Amino acid sequence: MNYLSGILLVTFLVVPAAAEERHGGMEALIAEALRNNAEVLAAQKNYEAARQRPTQQSSLPDPTLSLGYASVGNPLPGAGLGSQVLSNIGVIASQEIPFPGKLKLQGEMAAKEAEAAFQQYQAVQLEVVSRVKQAYHSLHHAYAETGLLTQNRDLLERLLNVTEARYSVGKAAQQDLFKAQTQISILETRLVKLDQELRSREAEIDSLAGRAPRTPVEPPEDTEAPELTATLEELFAAARENSPLLRRDQKTIERSELAVNRARKEYYPDFTLNAGYFNMGSMPPMYEVRADFKLPIYFWRKQRAGVNEQASGLSQARRGYEATDQALHFKITDDYLLAQASAKLMKLYRQTVVPQGSLALESSLAAYEAGTVDFLSVLTNVGTVLEYEMNFHEEELNYMQALSRLEELTGKALTE
Repeated sequence: MNYLSGILLVTFLVVPAAAEERHGGMEALIAEALRNNAEVLAAQKNYEAARQRPTQQSSLPDPTLSLGYASVGNPLPGAGLGSQVLSNIGVIASQEIPFPGKLKLQGEMAAKEAEAAFQQYQAVQLEVVSRVKQAYHSLHHAYAETGLLTQNRDLLERLLNVTEARYSVGKAAQQDLFKAQTQISILETRLVKLDQELRSREAEIDSLAGRAPRTPVEPPEDTEAPELTATLEELFAAARENSPLLRRDQKTIERSELAVNRARKEYYPDFTLNAGYFNMGSMPPMYEVRADFKLPIYFWRKQRAGVNEQASGLSQARRGYEATDQALHFKITDDYLLAQASAKLMKLYRQTVVPQGSLALESSLAAYEAGTVDFLSVLTNVGTVLEYEMNFHEEELNYMQALSRLEELTGKALTE
C-alpha cells in the first residue's frame, strides 16, 4: 500500500473522534440545566404559587367588625345615652357565607389549576432537556465535521506535495497545482463556518444550563447512535400515558367542568350573618341578630350568562386537548419517519457508499502515482468521498435530534 493510500484509509474509514473519553458530559449538562435554567425555575415557582391557592379559594371571606354610635341632641359620642331610646354605642360583627358547595368547588378548581401548573412545569423540563440534547448533538456534529475536514485538508496538502513533485519532473500540469490549492482554500472556508457553528452551540448550551457566557464546554464524547426499536404505535401509547402537555390539558378540562358547576351555584343566594351589641347607658342593653340574603333576581342576564361563559370555556378546553393530541401525533409521526430515514441512510453510507467511494479513491490514487489517471479524477474522488462522510454525519445529527424530540413528546427514554 502506498503512502497516499494509507492516509486515505486513516481519513475515510475511521470515524474521526471528537475528543478523548470523558465523563459527565451530556448528563452533567442536563442536571445543570434542570437546576439553573431560568425557564425551568420560572415554571417551578409558578407551580409553587399555584399550590397556595386552593386553601385561599376554599376559605370563608374575612368577617367584618363595625364599631359606631348613635347620638340624640348633638353629634358628639354618647349624647343622649341613657335618656334617649335611640342613643347607643355598639359593635356589630358580620360574616358573609357563600351558599353551601361554592367554596368547596372553588378550592377544587384551584387544585386543578395547581395540577395543570405542575404538568406545565414537567413539560418545560422535558423541553429544556430536549434542547440541551439537540444542542449537544449539534456540538458533536461540529466537532466531528471539523475533524473530518482537517484530516481531508491534510490529505489534500500531501496530494499537493506529490503533485508538485510530479510537476517538477514534467509529469503534472500547473493547473493541477492550482486546483489542489483551490480545494484546500475551500476547505478552509468550511472550517471557518464550522468554528462559528461550534461556538454558537457552546453559547446555546451555556444559556440552557444557566451558565455565565463563554463558559467552556467539554468536547462531546464519540458514542454509537442507539437503535430506535420502539414502533410508532408504542410511541403514541407512551405519549398518551406520559405527555405532560396532554395531562395539563386534561386538568384544564377537569377545572372547567368544576367551573360550570360553580357557575350554576350562582343561582343560589349567599347570605351574611350579623350579630350586634348596643350599650344604652342606664337603660337595658340592646342586642341584634340579623341575616342578609343576596337575591339573584337578575339571573336571566347575569347567572345564566355566567353558566354559558363557563360552558364555552369547557368546550374550548376539550377542543384544546384534541388539538394538542393531534399536534403530538403529527410531530411524533414526523420525527419517527425522519429518524427511520436517517437510520437507513446512515447504514448505507457507513456500510456501502463510503467504503465503495474510498476504494475508488484509493484506486485512483495508485493510478495517479503510476501516471495512468489524471489529477482531476483523483481530486473529484477526494471531494466525493468527503461529501459522503459529511452526509453521514449530517444524517447522524438528524437521527439523534429526532430521537431527542421524540423523548420530549412521549416522555419515553430513547437515547440512553
